[in-house]
Amino acid sequence: MAIKFLPQEIRDKFEIHEWKHACAVLKGDFPGEWHDIIEVLAHFKLSKSEIIAAGGGLSLISNWFNTSFKSRKWKEKAFDTQIVVDNHPMKSPTHKVDCVKNTVALEIEWNNKDPFFDRDLNNFRLLFDLRAISVGIIITKSDDLSDIIKGLGVWDKYGWSTTWMKKLLPRIEGGGGGGCPILVFGITKAAYVED
Repeated sequence: MAIKFLPQEIRDKFEIHEWKHACAVLKGDFPGEWHDIIEVLAHFKLSKSEIIAAGGGLSLISNWFNTSFKSRKWKEKAFDTQIVVDNHPMKSPTHKVDCVKNTVALEIEWNNKDPFFDRDLNNFRLLFDLRAISVGIIITKSDDLSDIIKGLGVWDKYGWSTTWMKKLLPRIEGGGGGGCPILVFGITKAAYVED
């Protein structure tokens, strides 16, 4: 597995899984994007104040990732897709991807309901089949964060019905992403800091 290409500090802070040689594709074909991912993940810290912050709108954690990638020229992107049958075009809509650079797509799923994983994987599958993306990446919560979140008294906000690694892995292993190379990062306790 090419996960070994990631620096040790990132392997220590994140639970990492890959399918269909995603790391090798990124490192070999998208060195700039690979470098961006490493830089953003290396600088990430999960602070207590961000976890316990009031809800509503985009979370501070998702916003941090979005801002960090956008400062490196990644953009939120909607894809205009359609299927043409006998000269009759039919829309085949997809949802916006949080961050895209070249043909690398990245979604941040910090605290959405877990069906958002189905939406993301279906989007990756379709966009890969259409040759619009080459790799899909998801950043979410590793299951070991549950102890910290319970200890902070905000479990009602982050319960098991939201986006956690244990909800994502079976979907990918069941073929949810189709042929798309996928790389996932789960934020672990090692990224947590008291503030």
